[in-house]
Formats: sequence, structure tokens, C-alpha cells
Amino acid sequence: SREGESPPRLQQTPPPSAQSSTRRASMPEVLSLCKGPKEAYEAFADKGAELSRKSIAKIFHQSVYAGIYIGFGGMLSLVVAGGIADASKDNPTLQSFVFAALFPVNLLLILLTGGVLITGASATVPAAVLEKKAHWSSIPKVVAISWVGNLIGAVIFALLVHSCDMNAGATADLAIKITYKKCSKDFMQTFIKGIGCNWLVCMAGFLSGQAQDMAGKMV
Repeated sequence: SREGESPPRLQQTPPPSAQSSTRRASMPEVLSLCKGPKEAYEAFADKGAELSRKSIAKIFHQSVYAGIYIGFGGMLSLVVAGGIADASKDNPTLQSFVFAALFPVNLLLILLTGGVLITGASATVPAAVLEKKAHWSSIPKVVAISWVGNLIGAVIFALLVHSCDMNAGATADLAIKITYKKCSKDFMQTFIKGIGCNWLVCMAGFLSGQAQDMAGKMV
């Protein structure tokens, strides 16, 4: 080499492990719009713990408007499903399907506004107790308050519907039909159906907690 000139530097190739680390660092992180079962359950228990720490007045208030929202969904289902009574004479399943498809609107309203249903509270609060995030006495407290609040809210909505003369015609006919069908069943049969119904409502709340965006919660 010429005098005064430094020898050329050789470029060193990083080892394969360093190359893979560099590639992982440069790759964008994959974000999921849905929590996993473990994370969803932990959030479920945290929700129950938060509810357990609330005052009686707050739980009661959230329960009352949740009962009113149940009425909204029920009334929507009765009006639309009752209106297709003639079209579903040959296929009674059609009316049942329309009613079942519209009724969950009430649950969506409750989940997105923070309402308290006895159905959901009977799962979230025990989950918090099992995870030692709440005292066992929170279970009867929250369940009792939410039951009373839901009942009062539903009665208030029923009085509003009656005063507006909205429960008439085909809507009233379907309401009477459903009421008679439910009240004529055997107690044990109704009790077991109630367990299954509550199970599905709790699963809907759990799945809604997994979703991180509005569209996911609606689905």
C-alpha cells in the first residue's frame, strides 16, 4: 500500500442470531382487535371487582336504566315480530327468529353504557371473589340491588309504554302469547331454562369484553 494511506476496512457480517433479532425489531408489531380468553377473563373479574366497590346508590342507578333498556329491546322485538304475524302463519319459526334477532339490542345498549344487569353481575362478581379481588359479601349485595333495580326499571318502561298506548294490536297479541307461554310452564322447567338463558347472556358479556372496537362488540 502507499505510504500515508490506511488499509481498507473489511465489513464484518453479523452472526445469524443478530440478523434475526434485527429483523424482528424492524417488523411492525401485530395488534389484535380481540383479547385472548385469559385476558378477557381477567378483565371480567376486574369488572366485577369494580362493581363490588361501588356504592349502593350507583349500583341501583345503573340497574334501573339497565331494566329500562331491557324494555326497549323487548318492545322493539314485539313491534316488529308482531307485525309479521300473518306472514309467519305457515312458518312460525320466522316470527321467533325476528324476535330473537332484535331482542339483543337491549344487551348492546347496556354493555356500551355501563348498565348493570343481574344476569351479568351474577358472573362478574363471583369471578372477582374467586380471584380474591372482592369479598364474598359483595355477591348477595350486588345481586339483590341489581335485581330490584332491573325490576323497577322494567316496570317504569312498561308504564311509559302503556301511557303512550303503544302496546296494542299485533304487538299486544304477541306480548300476551309470550306471557302465557312462559307462565304456563312447570317451575323446574322454567328454572332450568333460566340457567341456560343466563349462561348465554354471561357469554355475550364475556365475548363483548374480548372485542376492542365498536363493531366487534356489536357482533
